[in-house]
Amino acid sequence: MSAALVNPHLDGGSFTWPAGETGVLLIHGFTATTAEVRPLARRLHARGYTVAGPLLPGHGTTPDDLNRCRWTDWVTAAAAAYRDLAGRCRRVFVGGESMGGMLALHVASRHPEAAGVMLYAPALQTYARLRDVALVAALSPFVAHMKKARKPRTVVDDLWQGYDVRPTRALLEFFRLQWETRRRLPAVHQPILTVQARLDDVVHPVSGPLIGAGVSSTDQELHWMPRSTHCVLLDQELPRVAELTLAFIERVVGAADLSTR
Repeated sequence: MSAALVNPHLDGGSFTWPAGETGVLLIHGFTATTAEVRPLARRLHARGYTVAGPLLPGHGTTPDDLNRCRWTDWVTAAAAAYRDLAGRCRRVFVGGESMGGMLALHVASRHPEAAGVMLYAPALQTYARLRDVALVAALSPFVAHMKKARKPRTVVDDLWQGYDVRPTRALLEFFRLQWETRRRLPAVHQPILTVQARLDDVVHPVSGPLIGAGVSSTDQELHWMPRSTHCVLLDQELPRVAELTLAFIERVVGAADLSTR
C-alpha cells in the first residue's frame, strides 16, 4: 500500500515564535503535523504570546518512521518542548489537539508549575472499541498501514497536513498512550479549558467529561462547537475557539497576578 503526506506544501515543521513573557505550547495530533495548530498559534502570537509547536517524532516524514516510535517518544518530545519554552517565558500554558491533548495532560502532570491546560478534541476516548484494538494488534505484524476512511470534503481538507494512512504499530502505541494518560489524570491540578466538536467522528463525546472527572483541577471549562468536525483548530469555528482560548489565558494570568500582590 502506498502512503503519502497530504498537503506536503504546507509548513508543518517545529516552530517557536518569540513575543511576550507568557508562553503557549501547542501539540499536534496523531499522524498530523504542526500545520494543525498553526492557525491558532498565529492568533495567539498576534496577541503578544510566545508560541511554540514541536513536530513529534515519526511525523511529517513517512508512516514507516511513525511505526518505529513508542508513546514515550511523543511524551519525551512534548516535555522537552515545554522545558525549552519555560526557559524563555515567565509562565507557560500547554495545549494540544486530539493526541496532542493527551500529551498536554502528560506535560501538566509532570510540571505542576505549568499555568494551564488547553485541550482541543482530546482523544482520551475515541470511537474505537476493544475489538478494534484487538484487530489492529493482530494485523500489525503483517500490515504496516491501514487506509483512512474516505469522508466528505470539508474546509479542513486543504489546511490539514499528515499521513493518509494509520500506521498499525504506531496506532497500538496511541492506544497505550490513552491508557497511560488515564493513569496520570489525578496528577493534573491546573486550570483546564476543553473544546469539543459536535460533529467529531473520531473522539467520543464522553472524552472531555471523562478528563474533567479524572483530573484534580477545580477550575474547568468545557465548550462545544456545534458545527465543527474533529480538527476543531482548523474548522469553521476556529475564530470562536481562539476567542475562548484567549479569554481563558487572560483570566488565568489575571487571577495569578492578583494572588501574588
